[in-house]
Amino acid sequence: MFCPKCATQNLDGASFCRSCGANISLVPQALTGQLAQPNEEKSLVPEEVCARTGRRRELTLESAFKKMFTGVAFLLISIALSRSIGAGWWFWMLIPAFGLMGTGVAQYIRLREVQNRPMSSLQPPPVRSTEHLMPPVPSVTEGTTRHLSSKTSEHR
Repeated sequence: MFCPKCATQNLDGASFCRSCGANISLVPQALTGQLAQPNEEKSLVPEEVCARTGRRRELTLESAFKKMFTGVAFLLISIALSRSIGAGWWFWMLIPAFGLMGTGVAQYIRLREVQNRPMSSLQPPPVRSTEHLMPPVPSVTEGTTRHLSSKTSEHR
């Protein structure tokens, strides 16, 4: 099996290239056509991972605006508490306020970037021709053996 990155010949069951270290564990599956194709529609929709449950959720404008306005509500409540009570604990209300506003703005920007992305960037890169491949690089073991065998022949 040849490495798709550097064209070095490797053992059939190898997981990594012996020359460049690239992951070649999926090469046999790709050659036989057994790889699952990613759903293109799913990859166009940005997702977020929930910190508590670890589940993926689709990002929407609704969730972005909800987080922004919840942050603004926390900010207004903290300002109102600072004017009425005057105690120092109103300051801690600013943490969720700015956190939620920042998350909402970041999600909105991310959604706008996905909408403005050109369709040409979603196409796979062109396949390289194999005419200009480099000769295989010898492994470390082969080079060491060759080096040691030349030293022992010189000393005899």
